[in-house]
Amino acid sequence: MSIRSVIVGLGSYLPEKILTNTELAERVDTNDAWIVERTGIKQRHIAAEGQVTSDLATEAAKAALKDAGLTPNDIDIVLVATSTADDTMPATAVHVQHKLGMTRGAAFDFQAACSGFVYGLHMADAFLRAGSAKRILVVGAETFSRVVDWNDRGTCILFGDGAGAVVVEASEGETTRGILHSEIFSDGQYAALLGTTGGTSRTQTTGVVTMQGKEVFRHAVSKMADVVERSLKATGHTVADLDFVAAHQANARILSSVAEKLGLPAEKALVSVDMHGNTSAASIPLALAAAKAQGRLKEGQLLALPALGAGLTWGNCLLRW
Repeated sequence: MSIRSVIVGLGSYLPEKILTNTELAERVDTNDAWIVERTGIKQRHIAAEGQVTSDLATEAAKAALKDAGLTPNDIDIVLVATSTADDTMPATAVHVQHKLGMTRGAAFDFQAACSGFVYGLHMADAFLRAGSAKRILVVGAETFSRVVDWNDRGTCILFGDGAGAVVVEASEGETTRGILHSEIFSDGQYAALLGTTGGTSRTQTTGVVTMQGKEVFRHAVSKMADVVERSLKATGHTVADLDFVAAHQANARILSSVAEKLGLPAEKALVSVDMHGNTSAASIPLALAAAKAQGRLKEGQLLALPALGAGLTWGNCLLRW
């Protein structure tokens, strides 16, 4: 009997501290209207002093487990997508594992920047269909406020901290739900477009975020639209079949441009970037959690989850909720 990977639990966490555009304008030469017009972002959440990525990830994981009606001991693998790990080593995932009270299974990090959550779903699906696990916790978590140059208005207005998580379960029954198709890609020739000025091996520092915004925008729109179309073609669906596109929440203009390129009505593009900014690997589950809280996310809906991030990395997951 074939196995289908089904999301059975969804959780999210945003730090209590909120940094508004007006407050940010006290630091750099900008204003609320300028930021909203160019990005759609109204505020972002900032981790408290001493609050690390694994703390955010653990809270989101707990919420996902509660939503699924499961305990940590029901999980076989913890996958954490992050570009802002607690430590160079060990993995942030093992800290999450420990904070959840887990002493079984496996836990590891992977780094695909803003595409991390999609990469995580792709890996989870492969593990589950191979029979290597029954349930996997996929977490996207970031504390990007720690690697932002707060004097650079081109980047500091964009990023925030947060975490989102899902429990993915192998279903052997007759179900229409679950992951229908996923693909992931990368092309290192574009590495200089988005990254940081530091690194463990290169500078022994974390550095700060740098970005060539116009080029990233162009690649994001074309590549995210393309991978959605690839998934639809591979599964015999059309754009009209989609209930929602929950793309990486980088910038509201990118989201609307992807929808336009696909010929998708604007209301079918989930948008939560206005409330939390670009949270990198956490942004797609945060968008899903916001839609669920609003009563918009319902069982049986067809969703596309495209993302693009530093690398460049990109990919999409097409699933039946």
